[in-house]
Amino acid sequence: MLLKAVEGDETAVFTTTAASVQIQVEPVGRWFEAYLKRRNRTASASFQELEEEQESSEESEDEEFQLEEYPMLRTLDPKDWKNQDHYSVLGVPHLRYKATQKQIKAAHKAIVLKHHPDKRKATGEQIVEGDNDYFTCITKAIETLSDPVKRRAFDSVDPTFDNAVPSKNEGKDNFWEVFSPVFERNARWSSKKHVPKLGTMESSFEDVDNFYSFWYNFDSWREFSYLDEEEKEKAECRDERRWIDKQNRASRGQRKKEEMNRMRTLVDTAYNGDPRIKKFKEEEKARKESEKKAKVEAKKREQEEKERARQAELDAARLAKEKEEEEAKQVAQQVKKEKEIQKKAFKKERQKLRTTCKNWNYFADNEADNVKMMEEVEKLCDRLELTSLQSLNDILASGSREDSKVVVEKQMQEVNAQLQREKEAEVQMRQAARSAEQASGAGGAGGKGWNEEDLQLLIKAVNLFPAGTNARWEVIANYMNLHSTSGMKRTAKDVINKAKNLQRLDPVQKDEINRKAFEKFKKEHSCVAPTIDNAVPSERFDGSGSDGNAASWTTEEQKLLEQALKTFPVSTAERWEKIAAAVPGRSKKDCMKRYKELVEMVKAKKAAQGVGGKSKK
Repeated sequence: MLLKAVEGDETAVFTTTAASVQIQVEPVGRWFEAYLKRRNRTASASFQELEEEQESSEESEDEEFQLEEYPMLRTLDPKDWKNQDHYSVLGVPHLRYKATQKQIKAAHKAIVLKHHPDKRKATGEQIVEGDNDYFTCITKAIETLSDPVKRRAFDSVDPTFDNAVPSKNEGKDNFWEVFSPVFERNARWSSKKHVPKLGTMESSFEDVDNFYSFWYNFDSWREFSYLDEEEKEKAECRDERRWIDKQNRASRGQRKKEEMNRMRTLVDTAYNGDPRIKKFKEEEKARKESEKKAKVEAKKREQEEKERARQAELDAARLAKEKEEEEAKQVAQQVKKEKEIQKKAFKKERQKLRTTCKNWNYFADNEADNVKMMEEVEKLCDRLELTSLQSLNDILASGSREDSKVVVEKQMQEVNAQLQREKEAEVQMRQAARSAEQASGAGGAGGKGWNEEDLQLLIKAVNLFPAGTNARWEVIANYMNLHSTSGMKRTAKDVINKAKNLQRLDPVQKDEINRKAFEKFKKEHSCVAPTIDNAVPSERFDGSGSDGNAASWTTEEQKLLEQALKTFPVSTAERWEKIAAAVPGRSKKDCMKRYKELVEMVKAKKAAQGVGGKSKK
């Protein structure tokens, strides 16, 4: 500390001091021991100062403690020294494991001064010679308690320690009053100095968790070597010492295991009965329930948002679809209206064309030409466009009969030429498709060895056994194998493939097959003599015919006509010429009139049946 300047004196700075420099100093001597102690215990210097103050307070307490005379000291059996209470023998039963070495030595010194054999002998007391005197018990007590290892062994089996574990029912109503003393009592066995307290009802979750974590992982220094039944030093040889050591280790391990089970039972009982654990579990359960509820609500809101978005999309799509359907409906109605208008216009123009041609007797002088022109007019009605029909009708309305005939014939030639071109193109297309199929192997085994007779037999079998027949194609295959003269055995697969090929044939080939079948039919029936047929000739409804071709139709002619009608369908070009050629002795006009008669007969029969059915009702 600097002195105060005297009045009148002046201070002056002669030079500046150097800057402070930090120097590392290594501890030595007792300071080094203190440093090592702090480092091993991870304690600070201030903590060490507190310990030193505590040790100094303990030393002051050592000087103040009082001895308690053990009343049963003189009655102790020196041979049974191992079962005695060494703390009571030395007069410190109230201190026990808390007694320091200085206190134990002071107590031993006071006991020796009072009970030493020489002191008692000087007072005239009778002394037992050898180790049979009770002073031997005092000697054994100081030997045990002055040695840290032996003292720890004795403390581990302290006869005054209460090993009892309270039950759950005992701590049900007063948990802290029951379990707090038990944990404090057992805390003396901890290898770690700082043992957490049980706490109170207001303790935080972290404090409670640390408490039970500490006790569930409790590291006890308690050992039971003091209870060894055999002393290794009394063994006569090495083998006996080994056997004794083995027995002692086994008994110690068993007692250690029982001790750990006791501690675990204590901690489990406290944990299960701790009201704070129940509170924390309820809080955790409530928290999880709230989180779960929040998640469910969030998920529900998300689903509702998605559902609203989806519904909005569906509504938008529905409205768009309805709008499109409405527009499409309007367009369809407009198209339908236009089609109706066009259809009516077509009908009107066709009827006009038919009426005009009919008024001019179809531009024909005889009945045969008349029928032919009727067919050609129908072709025009079917093939011509609306504008062409209108133009044609305008020309016919303004022209003469001859001019109209020329125009109609010219139009007929154009339509027939167009039909011929379309037919040739279709034939070429079908032939190309069939060639491609044959080149690629289409048809398989179904195309081998099929002659005309087999094809006709297949057509007959297909018509004979229609769709719906049980095992139809196997039945058709068996029918062909029975009736075929080629000797080829057909399977159901072969029949199916060939039937498909026949369906894909072009009309020309179909007509050729039907024509050959009809020729065969006509050839078989041409050998029948007309005189054999005694059937009554059919009657005519039209009795106006007076020429030679108006003779009655025989049954044979009727069959030929019906077969020809089947062979040459309506789409066949020049159908009635081919039908007339198939019926010997009959012209095209005869066949057409006979066909009309048959149609009228069928209609009359149906009408008669309808009238008869109504009259019965």
